[in-house]
Amino acid sequence: MEPLDILVFGAHPDDAEIGMGGTIAKHTAAGDRVGICDLTEAELSSNGTVQLRKKEAEAASAELRLSYRSNLGLPDRGIVQTADQLDRIVMEIRKCKPRLVFAPYWIDRHPDHIACSRIVEEAVFNAKLRNYKPELGKAVTVQELLFYYINDCQDVTLLVDVSDHYEQKRQALRAYRSQFDLSATDNAVETPLTGGYLERVEARDALLGGPKGMVFGEGFATKKPYPVNLF
Repeated sequence: MEPLDILVFGAHPDDAEIGMGGTIAKHTAAGDRVGICDLTEAELSSNGTVQLRKKEAEAASAELRLSYRSNLGLPDRGIVQTADQLDRIVMEIRKCKPRLVFAPYWIDRHPDHIACSRIVEEAVFNAKLRNYKPELGKAVTVQELLFYYINDCQDVTLLVDVSDHYEQKRQALRAYRSQFDLSATDNAVETPLTGGYLERVEARDALLGGPKGMVFGEGFATKKPYPVNLF
C-alpha cells in the first residue's frame, strides 16, 4: 500500500478521535495520508455491539477523510505483550510505512489505553530492526512516536491548533452514538461516557488552546526531544 504520513493506534474505536480528531482532520485537509489502527473491537463495551461499533467507526473515518483504517481484533481487556500481539502491530507498521506514529498517553484511567501505549512503543522499536522477523515485512523506521491524551492529560509538550477543524472532530465523535448517547440504543446503561463526556473533551481542548490564543488545541506528549524550527 502507499505509505501513510500518520498512523494512529488506539485500543478501541473512538480513542483516536477523542484524543486527536482535530489533528487528524487538519492533516487530511492538508492532503496527508492518515490512518487509524484499532487494536480491539471493543466487544466488552457496556453499550453498543461490535457490528454497530464498526459502522460507527466507518462513519467517523469518512468525517475525518481517512486514507486507511484497520482493526487487529485483539481481545478487549486482553492487550498484553505476547509475541503474537506485538508482531501483529509490527506487521501493521511495516505495511503502512508511516512517517509518524501516535499512541495513547502512557498514563490513563483505562488499563487498555496504557497497554496500547506500551505495546505500540515496543512495536515501533522492533519494526525498524532489519533482522527482526523479516517475514513480517521490510524494516521501517518511524520518524517520531508521539502520544495523545484520552482521559488523563498532563505534561503536555506539544500543542496543535485545531480550531479550524474542530467541527469535523465533533462530527466524528457524534458518529459513536452508542457510546455517548443513552437514547441511541435499546437497553443502554449509564457509563462515564454517557454523562457529558464529549462536553468535557471539548472543554479540555478549549482550556489547552486558550493560553496560546487558540479556540481549540490538542495536546501531545513525547519521550524524546522533538525537533522544531522556531528561528
